Amino acid sequence: MSLIIDTITAHLPGKRKSTPSGWISFNAVCCDDKRHRGGFIVNGGNAVSYHCFNCGFKTSWQPGRHISKNMRKFLRWLNISDENIAKLSLEALKTTEQESKELRSIIPSFGDRALPLDAQPIVNFLDDIPEKLIPVIEYMLTRGLYLEDYQFYWTPRTGFNNRLIIPFLYQEKIVGYTARSVGADKSKYLSEQQPGYVFNLDRQPQDRAFVIVCEGPFDAISIDGCAILGAEVTDSQDWLLKQLHREIVFVPDRDREGAKSVERVLEYGWSVSMPEWPPGVKDVNDAVVKLGRVAALWLIVQAKESYALKVRLRAMNWFKEIK
Repeated sequence: MSLIIDTITAHLPGKRKSTPSGWISFNAVCCDDKRHRGGFIVNGGNAVSYHCFNCGFKTSWQPGRHISKNMRKFLRWLNISDENIAKLSLEALKTTEQESKELRSIIPSFGDRALPLDAQPIVNFLDDIPEKLIPVIEYMLTRGLYLEDYQFYWTPRTGFNNRLIIPFLYQEKIVGYTARSVGADKSKYLSEQQPGYVFNLDRQPQDRAFVIVCEGPFDAISIDGCAILGAEVTDSQDWLLKQLHREIVFVPDRDREGAKSVERVLEYGWSVSMPEWPPGVKDVNDAVVKLGRVAALWLIVQAKESYALKVRLRAMNWFKEIK
């Protein structure tokens, strides 16, 4: 830990508690809060953030940056003297270039990407549905997916006209896609994916207490959650999800790769949910198709667990039937 983190932590209000996602919550120091709506977190190495969920005040600091005006306000609200704030400002300037490089390597950036040629939202074809689009729409229905759930795309171009195209969005830009075959193609998915990307991050409402993270995009769309697009989670994905400032609940697929991913997310301090799915249900989308969205979400929330030992014990039983 750095001098800045140590000083802030030492001056936080005495009545506070830690959340499974790493936040320290207490009565906000920026307003007349009495419900522990202030939150402080250390993330991305030695970066820190403060967020008031009562009045909306936010501030943050990360290695390589000066201490901002809002961060100075926060420090004063913690009753840190101007003399000590000056010392912390000097400490911030002493941050090594290596620390800055390490943090920059975690924070991802995404460039614009083009969808397959002539791809358009499926709703654009509804007045006169092309014959080759019909199997794609029928496939969507088998997965419990509807046009209002997401902006699904399709193209009449050969090579992609038997695929459902799901754009990857970040800050309202298209930064990639995956195209799922609805036929007997050898490759089920053709994808353009940038490292560190988290699917459906932009669509997470601010008023939720937690974010549900799945492996695949269909899972995420089914419950309006996020997806890491596989079983491997990266430092960059962890950093992006923690910028939502809420508990992260991971729901693995019920297979060998899902079993491996549980240990990884525990290292990041995420909660894990392994619900009592009905027989034959492998993932979240299967559960939604079989049970409906509300029931699947209820089971996920009921099964979420933040204590690593309990998660590991649950995993031993949950994955035991995998061959």
